[in-house]
Order: sequence, then C-alpha cells, then structure tokens
Amino acid sequence: MMLRFFNIINSSRPVLVDFYAEWCIPCKEVPPVLKKVKEEVREVKIVKVDVDRNPGLASHFKINYLPTFIIFRNGKPLWTGVGMHSAEELTTILRNKQDRDHSNLS
Repeated sequence: MMLRFFNIINSSRPVLVDFYAEWCIPCKEVPPVLKKVKEEVREVKIVKVDVDRNPGLASHFKINYLPTFIIFRNGKPLWTGVGMHSAEELTTILRNKQDRDHSNLS
C-alpha cells in the first residue's frame, strides 16, 4: 500500500486524502462531502486511507486526529485539515491551490 499510495500522490493533479477509521463517528459524515467535492472539482483524485489498516502511512504523516485531510500535488502536501470540513471549504481550498499553482507557471 505504501508504494501505491506514494505513486498516487505524486500526480500532477490534486489528490485529496481522507485519513479515517471505521470507529470514528465524525468520519462517517465524510463520504457525502467528498462526493460533492468531486462533483465540483472534477480533476481532483480522492483517496481514503483507513489508519487502522495502514498504520505506517498514519505514522509517516503524523495523523493524530480523525478525520484528517491532506491535499497533495506532485507528492508534496499543500494543505492539511484536521476535523470535519464542509464540501464548500474543501472545494474553495482546492481551487485556491490550483489558482496559486497556475499563477506560478506564468
């Protein structure tokens, strides 16, 4: 899983990673939020990581609270958010990161 995960986050497209656990009550509210984010920002890749099944990844990224979201591009974390976030918040953050990246290209 580690190698596959690092290949996925090394994308030039934004990758939104949701670190969660089955026992986490707030985490159960995340799927409809992610669905709405995907509808709004089609180019984003969304990956869910169960911290109990992937403790090495949780440790590597110092995940201490759930849910935790990290946005990656080209393998680099651009933003980390701990706790519940609305679809609107995540969409705005993703669009801001894209705008910033595109302005650096000109």
